[in-house]
Amino acid sequence: MNHEASRARPKRSCVEIEESRAWMGFYRRVGQDPVMAAEVMAQLEADPMMKRNHLALYLCCKQSLRTHKATAARNRRIGQFVRWLFHGVFVAPALALRHMLRQGGDIAVECLPPTANEPAATQVKRLKKAPEFAQAQSSFEAQASVPKDAPSATSGEPSKPNAVSQTA
Repeated sequence: MNHEASRARPKRSCVEIEESRAWMGFYRRVGQDPVMAAEVMAQLEADPMMKRNHLALYLCCKQSLRTHKATAARNRRIGQFVRWLFHGVFVAPALALRHMLRQGGDIAVECLPPTANEPAATQVKRLKKAPEFAQAQSSFEAQASVPKDAPSATSGEPSKPNAVSQTA
């Protein structure tokens, strides 16, 4: 009897045994690899008979994809918080300091006392001592002492530059 019971079960071929091992490998890998889970799920959805035979694998794939999606969303939130924190701790104070220094420089320049002498004044004094410039200045002063009462013979226009001639 014992011998007959063992004969009732058909003997599996090597291909069926390897196929069974491959499916068992999928059960292990879909939990860690969302890409593998998506591919297996697509294959199972394409064949309803295969989906019915391996329903647990299909559900494991769905769970793996859901978990991966939640993990990615959590990582995005953490990354966003870290960027916000980095900006608040390092970037914002640096920008504020740069802005304050830019305004502070303008304020510091305005706080300086006015300069006592014009920078060009020393150059003028040095040029006055030069002989050719001294001669030019004396000739200029001689021309300035000529009275302005005498009318100019070169122009027949009125002496006032803003006067408008009336023609009727």
